[in-house]
Amino acid sequence: MQGSDDAARMTAGGALFGKLKALGVSHVFANSGTDFPPIIEGLIEARNRGVDLPQAVTVPHEHVAVGMAHGYYQISGHAQAVLLHTNVGLSNGATGAINAACDQVPMFLMSGRTPVMEGGRFGARTVPIGWGQEMHDQTALVREACKWTYELRFPDQLSDVLDRGWTIANSVPKGPVYLSLPREVLCEPCPLDGLDAGSSMAPVSAAPDRAALATAATLLARAERPLVIAQRGAGSQDAFMALTRLVEDWAFPLSHYWANQIAIPMTSPSHVDWSPDALVREADVILVVNALAPWWPDRASPPPTARIIQLGPDPLFARSSPMRTFRSDVTLAGDTATTLLELVAATNAHDRNEEDVAKRRARIGALAEESRNAVRDTARAGNGSPMSKEWVSHCLGKAAKGRRSSVFHELGCPLPPLELEHHLSYFQEPHSGGLGWGLPAAMGAQLADPERLVFATVGDGSYMFANPVACHQVCEALGLPVVTLVLNNEEWGAVRSSVTGLYEDGLAARSNDVPLTSLSPSPDFAAIAEASRAYAETVVDGKELPGALERAINVATKERRQVLLNIAIRKSGLR
Repeated sequence: MQGSDDAARMTAGGALFGKLKALGVSHVFANSGTDFPPIIEGLIEARNRGVDLPQAVTVPHEHVAVGMAHGYYQISGHAQAVLLHTNVGLSNGATGAINAACDQVPMFLMSGRTPVMEGGRFGARTVPIGWGQEMHDQTALVREACKWTYELRFPDQLSDVLDRGWTIANSVPKGPVYLSLPREVLCEPCPLDGLDAGSSMAPVSAAPDRAALATAATLLARAERPLVIAQRGAGSQDAFMALTRLVEDWAFPLSHYWANQIAIPMTSPSHVDWSPDALVREADVILVVNALAPWWPDRASPPPTARIIQLGPDPLFARSSPMRTFRSDVTLAGDTATTLLELVAATNAHDRNEEDVAKRRARIGALAEESRNAVRDTARAGNGSPMSKEWVSHCLGKAAKGRRSSVFHELGCPLPPLELEHHLSYFQEPHSGGLGWGLPAAMGAQLADPERLVFATVGDGSYMFANPVACHQVCEALGLPVVTLVLNNEEWGAVRSSVTGLYEDGLAARSNDVPLTSLSPSPDFAAIAEASRAYAETVVDGKELPGALERAINVATKERRQVLLNIAIRKSGLR
């Protein structure tokens, strides 16, 4: 009888991974600690029983682990799990949770909880950190960033708790969830019922109100001076193509203002300047596609008579932004791709005034071409020694052209000179600004799609934030041939630009020595990568960059080895 009972149960630490696999999780990004013994023992138990398990990926820094789950989802569309060490590991991962929440990226975030019991129970506290890591409210570290939080109380709950967390994470609007795992509970036997089944609950989907959708379509079809601002992409390949056809057929200008992803090809005749202040000021209808901040209110705002349409999973960003007052005359809540496809179809059902469209096409096409030419001219002028960021972008865009590739940008290569053309070709750091995201996210993307050519373009400060020793160790361990471009100006360029942007005629704007921005002397970033057997070069002269990029791509694609280019670029704002 006892043997039969044992066969029907498994240590909760082992059952955890089996259930995650049943939910569709293929990778658990983990940094282990003293709370992990029942998980590690349970993994071996589950493996010996032939349980189908996700790949456990050892990541020696929590920020890297969360960033990898973030990038994995962005390429694959499948939420992954992250398992961290009690409160201290969770603290290291909290910035990543904030980033995931801002980007509406689902993930199942978990960490151990220091044992509740001081003794007398299997799994109770042993070493002094069992006392040192206890908090009054460990979950508070990530509660505001997560859609749902819970602590596992009994092993019998495991299947139901994981079902609920996974479903909420994948419900619109998507985002991270958190589960804390006390060590004693993980040490207890868990019933096997439901552990090999998918979720018992379906995620929530959302669709826009039919009347609001019809109103939005009518406004767009009748607009004389329309404008589309897309910040987080179109949501799917089909929506990317449909939106491209819409803006080109109707001659709607589209701007990727502070975009995290692109929504149409940047070579489209409808693709206008990255910062469309003049078009915002004159627009009579603006379609805002999942944009947290579609314009800079003190610099350019729409006319009072303009009609604003906001579209997205959480179009008013009610879950994430306590104060956001961009006007919304028509609000379309729903999955971005699904809602865009419906709006495109509804707009195309209207007749077009071809004469008016032709006039607008000529004007918008000229603006788009003028903007592209200006971007190219600026980029080409920066090919000296040291070179400009724009030149690096220009060269990277040309090197990536015709390849199935993605650029993960974090204060690295600016978007306009890249001239990318495909869905999933570009990702910028979340607007939460938790730096150190770019390289880990690129690594997760590479893991999700091994044949994709993946670039991480980061500033020198962002590279240091990414915990590069941990990143390169994981790249070598997993065989991830990510090409990292470190745009090295030996300063916090974003901080300097923020100061001079706010105080345009201030002292900092007239100074070559701006306090709290210098990162000089620069470390030998190439040597850091080479410590994990990466191919690395330092590039100082802009004319040498195209050749260096070709060598980097050859190493990544043919040798399947990670690459780092340490690229010397101009400091910003020097006089």
